[in-house]
Amino acid sequence: MTYHPKSDFMRVMIERGFLADCTDYQGLDEALIAGVVPAYIGFDATAKSLHVGSLIQIMMLRWLQKCGHKPLVLMGGGTTKVGDPSFRADERPLLTPEQIEANISGIRQVFDKYVGFGEGPSDALMLNNAEWLDNLNYLEFLRDIGRHFSVNRMLSFESVKSRLDREQSLSFLEFNYMILQAYDFLELNRRYGCRLQMGGSDQWGNIVNGIDLTRRVLDHEVYGLTSPLLTTSDGKKMGKSQNGAVWLNEDMLSPYEFWQFWRNTTDADVGRFLKLYTELPLEECERLGALKGAGINEAKIVLANEVTALCHGREAAEAAEATAREVFERGGMGEDLPTFKLSSKDLNWLAGDLLGASSGKMYCAAATLFVEAKLANSGKDAKRLISEKAALVNDEVVDASVPFVCRDVLEAGPTKLSAGKKRHALVVLAD
Repeated sequence: MTYHPKSDFMRVMIERGFLADCTDYQGLDEALIAGVVPAYIGFDATAKSLHVGSLIQIMMLRWLQKCGHKPLVLMGGGTTKVGDPSFRADERPLLTPEQIEANISGIRQVFDKYVGFGEGPSDALMLNNAEWLDNLNYLEFLRDIGRHFSVNRMLSFESVKSRLDREQSLSFLEFNYMILQAYDFLELNRRYGCRLQMGGSDQWGNIVNGIDLTRRVLDHEVYGLTSPLLTTSDGKKMGKSQNGAVWLNEDMLSPYEFWQFWRNTTDADVGRFLKLYTELPLEECERLGALKGAGINEAKIVLANEVTALCHGREAAEAAEATAREVFERGGMGEDLPTFKLSSKDLNWLAGDLLGASSGKMYCAAATLFVEAKLANSGKDAKRLISEKAALVNDEVVDASVPFVCRDVLEAGPTKLSAGKKRHALVVLAD
């Protein structure tokens, strides 16, 4: 990046690694210096929480506000009914209006932690594009808005082209999505003076469409800025863990599991992630990212603490670190570990004499416990852990020749299960 920004926001975007591309670096930079710039990012309400894959955009809005500008969090109450086809192999499942509203309510809980909402010049607003999309008159929309779009150009966008090149179906419903997103920018500019749309680099075509439409209809100068699509250094997509999506809402993923995701960051990603996902000074991010050996492990703990403190609060971050140290360094139970209550009725019990164990005792399959505790994706996966001696119950390796757990052990209190050295959970026998 050769451009040297004058505004605080552009400087942060470039120095911390948020910026992939911009439609007009100098024009946006000058607008940011001239006064408060309202800027938006859109989030479709496809689940009750966002996950780590959206965190780079959330941090962009947070930095925007910290630099004195106005974040507009646009919920896709309208566009979620259509579904963004960008780089997908199939059509998204359609949700009911009630499901969409419930999802928006859950996502609001995430943003309350990262930006301040209110009525002030730089206070954030949460908006819903259903406000202007739900009541559109189709014929008027085609006449007034549709005429500004070239189908030839729309077909050339990578998000559409990739589907067509693979000869995968793209419905007319989905094809409309980019027109609706462009119309969002027009309406946000008209209603709230929004001058900037931000998003991941896969949204570049949609953003450019919105800029063109706003200029054509309102003759207003607006801008677009994209962030890189992040993958980890080993090529994995951000937002996924071995157990599924890394959600930002506490009721969908515990703060400890969230902390542990960041603690398990690969060495090569630590410095980059510190710059993107924390507010530590750049010099400190670079210092920590350059550490080797035991030092990089301490840097990962700093990363986990700082990201968790932003998302769940400093107290939750400290509790997660304390639990991790107890579990890993002292072999303790760790009260903050994810806990799963199991009913004895749902477990298949075998008598001890059938297993060659002491008579009168009852046992259940260890593999079942690991699946129920979400430490294994399937019974086959659990049996692989056991055969590799990577499945532990109360810190003791499960015997692959007799892979069962005695009921007495489970009834004695919370039972600690470990899948390797990094993943742990507690199971409690409820009755």
